[in-house]
Amino acid sequence: MTSPAPIAEPRETPRLDPAAVPALSIDGVSHSYGPRRALIDVSFNVRPASFTALLGLNGAGKSTLFSLITRLFGIQTGRVGIFGHDVGRTPGEALRLLGVVFQPRTLDLDLSLTQNLLYHAALHGISRREAATRSAELLARIGLSDRAGSKVRDLSGGQMRRLEIARALLHRPRLLLLDEPTVGLDVKARADIISHVRQLVTEQGIGVLWATHLFDEIMPSDDLVVLHQGKVLAQGPMSRVITEAGAQDVNTAFMRLTGAQMMPGGGA
Repeated sequence: MTSPAPIAEPRETPRLDPAAVPALSIDGVSHSYGPRRALIDVSFNVRPASFTALLGLNGAGKSTLFSLITRLFGIQTGRVGIFGHDVGRTPGEALRLLGVVFQPRTLDLDLSLTQNLLYHAALHGISRREAATRSAELLARIGLSDRAGSKVRDLSGGQMRRLEIARALLHRPRLLLLDEPTVGLDVKARADIISHVRQLVTEQGIGVLWATHLFDEIMPSDDLVVLHQGKVLAQGPMSRVITEAGAQDVNTAFMRLTGAQMMPGGGA
């Protein structure tokens, strides 16, 4: 008579380190407008609690990529994930973790600052009472509490951008996308916006993807993705991208990678 086989101990499901799951993962994404290929096999990750600069000329494909991440366009080829949630398969779970500031202004100019925030909160299913609390907190953070009842059209360009960032944070996302957020702003307003977003990374642990064509908006501590004519030419810590390009600075590295000429004012 044979002895009964020993009962196997139940295996514990391995726990993933939350920090190991990318805030944003772009895997083999391609997109075409008819015969024109706007993105070609684009792949890169954005780490949680990090600032990643997506550097490219106008027309490089940055806005197309943002439209795919946010589901404004359907994904033709490849996969987009937000903290492990597939944007194509489970968009609700993915997009609730995402805040976005698009390049065009999207505020209602004839509503007050608070009304703009409350309307956005309602779209996310946030209760009126909670929305009022969060709106007041965010307006205080961006230094516009005293303008809460003013119409948006009375704000400066920099103030409008700060309000758009506040609105994008209203539902407390873990990833923030910003598409050329400083376009049209003066030097001080640009510096204020950049400083504010970097504080969100360090103080709140938000992952940021910052699309830009301006070299002076990128810091040595940033992760960098160089996008040119729909292709990723380089990615990784900024210092490594510069070294691998055989350059001394990001300006020269970009020019060597793309063949582009540097424009006055730190742009490409």
